[in-house]
Amino acid sequence: MTQLTFGDLDYGFKRKRTRRELFLTEMEQVVPWQSLLALTAPVYHKGGKDKQPDPEMHQTKKGNQYYFGMKAHIGVDAEGGLVHTVTTTAANAADVTQAGNLLHGKEEAVFGDAGYVGVEKRQENAERKTQWYIAEKRGKVAAIEDAPLKAIVTEWETAKAKIRARVEHPFRVIKRQFGYVKVRFKGLAKNTAQIVTLFALSNLWMARRALLRPTG
Repeated sequence: MTQLTFGDLDYGFKRKRTRRELFLTEMEQVVPWQSLLALTAPVYHKGGKDKQPDPEMHQTKKGNQYYFGMKAHIGVDAEGGLVHTVTTTAANAADVTQAGNLLHGKEEAVFGDAGYVGVEKRQENAERKTQWYIAEKRGKVAAIEDAPLKAIVTEWETAKAKIRARVEHPFRVIKRQFGYVKVRFKGLAKNTAQIVTLFALSNLWMARRALLRPTG
């Protein structure tokens, strides 16, 4: 049996808590862990998977790098930065195919990167009364020879990018705060369940100060 001395206690109270400790303390208060564990326990991964490639995952190339796996697509509120919709596909699926699935239906304006070029022409989006603000491909902007026009287009692209950048923050949260770097399961269903949970947790993390604020 170990007994703490007054010196130990004094050190414990004075020691500055690490960012990790603060993170865990805050998340412990805003996440209903026991309820989540009760829901996931019956189907939680127990290990022992075979070494064969997952037939639901595919390879894609980004720049000069090849990736094998799945891709998460998210719809994010431009004002609050919280995720409202999540879909997943194999890594080789084009982003534009998921655009219609990422909308909640009340959007007046939608911002997307160059992967969504042509979204307004797709059949599933033809009836949407939405203003699309999609990034131009870099090569197209670079090819503009008229200097004044190029400056205007570049400024407009920068303005769109500042709004669109909000979609990157939740990805950073699940990678940095929750340590998500690669898929853990076989098949899209289980991986989708995990990624949806992680984005829900990222919402709680980003809204934690408001949730922890005293009321009354």
